[in-house]
Amino acid sequence: MNVLTAALLTLALAFIPGACAASDLRESVAADYDANLEALFLHFHKNPELSNFEFETARRLAGEIRALGYEVTEGVGHTGIVAVMENGAGPTVMIRADIDGLPLKEDTGLAYASQVSQVGVGGKEYPVMHACGHDVHITALIGTARQMAERRDQWAGTLVLIGQPAEELISGARAMLDDGLYERFPKPDYAIAFHVSAGTPSGRVEIPLGVVSSSSDAVDIVVHGIGAHGAAPHKGIDPVLVASQIVVTLQSLVSRSISPQAAGVITVGAIHGGTKHNIISNRVEMQLTVRSDDPEVRLQLLDGIDRVADGVGRSFGLPEELLPEVTRSPVQTTPPAINDRATAERILAAVRSQMGSEYIIATPRDGMTGEDFAYFVQPDKGVKGVYFSVGGTAEAEVKDAPSHHSPFFKIEPEPSIKSGVEATVIAAMELMPPDE
Repeated sequence: MNVLTAALLTLALAFIPGACAASDLRESVAADYDANLEALFLHFHKNPELSNFEFETARRLAGEIRALGYEVTEGVGHTGIVAVMENGAGPTVMIRADIDGLPLKEDTGLAYASQVSQVGVGGKEYPVMHACGHDVHITALIGTARQMAERRDQWAGTLVLIGQPAEELISGARAMLDDGLYERFPKPDYAIAFHVSAGTPSGRVEIPLGVVSSSSDAVDIVVHGIGAHGAAPHKGIDPVLVASQIVVTLQSLVSRSISPQAAGVITVGAIHGGTKHNIISNRVEMQLTVRSDDPEVRLQLLDGIDRVADGVGRSFGLPEELLPEVTRSPVQTTPPAINDRATAERILAAVRSQMGSEYIIATPRDGMTGEDFAYFVQPDKGVKGVYFSVGGTAEAEVKDAPSHHSPFFKIEPEPSIKSGVEATVIAAMELMPPDE
């Protein structure tokens, strides 16, 4: 490109709305990545912490954002942080990043792989790794904080940034809300978050217009029996057999109790019972996860589990006092997360316009993962939410990429963090236009 052509191109871009701003943002994010964000990502990746034990992560996150001029409060919802920047009259926008790791030993072979372990609940020590990309989210939140602070002439309103603990236990969002997130701090008109995805090409952005994650409920079932010798099963009631029948019958709830057009999953993730080959025990413990996209279907499945467990127990002749006990976890539970369609369309248009259509991707959902971001945007809260994803795997490697929550999980940090920051800043500024 010769000097004259370059000058003409620069002049032309000056008359294209948003073109110069978009170019400036991308260059600024890239410079920040080289100067700050890459080192921050490596730090967070090497030093993950368990849910509700994210003490050092929260402290570092708070310090980085406080240095940018935000008013930061620590210890919200136990280990959460809230940062506020007021910038005149306008909407309040909340941007959330989850900060916890998982109790897994990293086996990626990366030079910067986590080698740490941490004492968690019950005094037990666990290996810890960022096996779901929360290190990307934390780093991108800091990058977003910097870009928004440097662009205060381009937006108006109040910006609230939160570092949320215990997303992996789907309990941290409620803990922050119970600790007064929407009373002690400016209540948002809009809430934004993104999740890095190992299943999509690096740097690509996907903004769903409807359901983004399913409800998730943890259910425990204790199946009682009457112990006996394994060679004389007729003298007892075998809880292993009762539990096995419950497992099989539960699948009829999905196949025969809800509409074929509705989505639902019941998975028995753990089943424990018995001590020896020839002993019929008197107890089996089961752990289930239940997923759906619709509140009514969710209740159908949960109520159906109660009915199946009780009915199967009775069919085997268990007395009333020994019928299976079903318990729904009051902690590990979340409703489905559903984007506000009008806001999602608005953000999608802005991101496409400023980042370029080549950055936008749309893929079918592959599974029914849960996400407690849903609590921030429940209908009774009056907050419009948009939750999107950013790809984190080289396109040629997507097909065989290790899944989230795997010890082999890894993300390309540079393109995912850069796109995460850029898309989040565009979204926030779209929702917070400056006064004319």
